[in-house]
Amino acid sequence: MAAYKVHFKASVEKDLSTIPRKDLKKFLKRIEGLAGNPRPWGCEKLTGQERYRLRQGRYRIVYSIQDDELTVLIFKVGHRKDIYQ
Repeated sequence: MAAYKVHFKASVEKDLSTIPRKDLKKFLKRIEGLAGNPRPWGCEKLTGQERYRLRQGRYRIVYSIQDDELTVLIFKVGHRKDIYQ
């Protein structure tokens, strides 16, 4: 399986700054894992959208997959109450 490239929406940098440092390392490792497997165990396709949600502890990663371009675009990251507002 070919590796996907992971891209971030510009606003994700601000979202990542709200995550405590102790959780950030695990969080970024989980995002890096999307390059090898963009549909890992535990990911859920969001209803009515072409986006997926992945949990990392109490945080969520919302992203889309472009299989034809082999890219993963991260839209939003953060605490679950912040994601669904």
